[in-house]
Amino acid sequence: MKFQKSFFSKSLVFSSINLFLLLLANFSFAQGTAPTSVNAPTIDGSTADNNMWLGIGYNVLLFLLLCFVIAVIGRILKVYDLTLKMQNKKGMDWNTVMAVSFGVFLLLGLYGAYWEYTVHGSMILPDAASKHGVRIDEMFNITLIITTIVFVGTQILLFGFAYIYRGSQLRKAYFLPHNNTIEKLWTIVPAIVLTILVVFGSITWKTIMDVPVAEQRSALNVDVTAHQFAWEVRYPGKDKKLGLKNSKLYSINNKLGVDFKDHNSYDDLSADEIVVPVNKPVRINLIAQDVIHSFYLPWFRVQINAVPGLPTFFQFVPTVTTDDMRAKMDNPNFEYKLYCNKICGGNHFNMQKVFRVVKEAEYQDWVSKQKPYLSDQLRKELKMAVTAAPADSVTKNKLAFNKL
Repeated sequence: MKFQKSFFSKSLVFSSINLFLLLLANFSFAQGTAPTSVNAPTIDGSTADNNMWLGIGYNVLLFLLLCFVIAVIGRILKVYDLTLKMQNKKGMDWNTVMAVSFGVFLLLGLYGAYWEYTVHGSMILPDAASKHGVRIDEMFNITLIITTIVFVGTQILLFGFAYIYRGSQLRKAYFLPHNNTIEKLWTIVPAIVLTILVVFGSITWKTIMDVPVAEQRSALNVDVTAHQFAWEVRYPGKDKKLGLKNSKLYSINNKLGVDFKDHNSYDDLSADEIVVPVNKPVRINLIAQDVIHSFYLPWFRVQINAVPGLPTFFQFVPTVTTDDMRAKMDNPNFEYKLYCNKICGGNHFNMQKVFRVVKEAEYQDWVSKQKPYLSDQLRKELKMAVTAAPADSVTKNKLAFNKL
């Protein structure tokens, strides 16, 4: 009986600590509303005036105070129990106390899970704005449903059994050292479920990443180069082909290292933002110049690393224009944003760029106004003749470069 009481006491303490830590993290995230002078950008483009650390500190103190109160109540009950025994009366039924505590803890835990789903569940991203994003969301939803069923079921069994089968003088505990059927059950069933999830995830990943070569060639190629702490963007010109790059050619005027021995480079365009047409395949070609960065577009469910010396790419089809998303979110200032999702240095937080999805006509108008990457300063650096006629610039630049 002494061992049983000790086991229940320690189990309740550890379980309570886990629950309160979970609630603390959630409460800190949702309720940290102390004012600060820095406006932190949020996922929907708005700003939040929250001092995270002050909010966490406040809730840590609140948690410690709660622990102190629980400890005091426990000591009071212990003193009361000893007082009853000194008066030759029956002491407290600690098995019942622990069992009821487990029952209360179960109810609080289930309510905490419900609160998490309803409060934080409303903070998830809006519907995917890309073709493949729908499948990504389906995969996550299926995983969430399965894990939620397992979580609720196991917690009810764990704490429900602790309450129903609490120690009692009226019955004797049965010691079950081993049961092959139970061992097989809790090994095979999770293995089957996990296998289904893994296979489903692998098929989804393969469908998204293994883009047929023909579709890659028909996609709009956008070259994105990451460095601390900015994204450099390059578009193909009228030939719809991006010129090659060479890391040995980096310079002040050629900060991307574009190789002009490749004649496809002459009409490449430089852009301050990323603009793509809706419902058209877009291929993002990535590389980093210094450390690992991560190309992250949460609304499109796109994330892929930009690695120094290792070109990578991601192809997807955006399905919702920026204007449509503004109307859907009732936010006229909304912009899709490109973020770096790897902590790449001190100004990592500032590594953002506007990503706009527009209709085809608007895209053609925008791209016609972009400046050529081959600037006058770069021509002088390469000792190329500065051409006067833009329409014939590609041909003249080829001739000028071939004379070098």
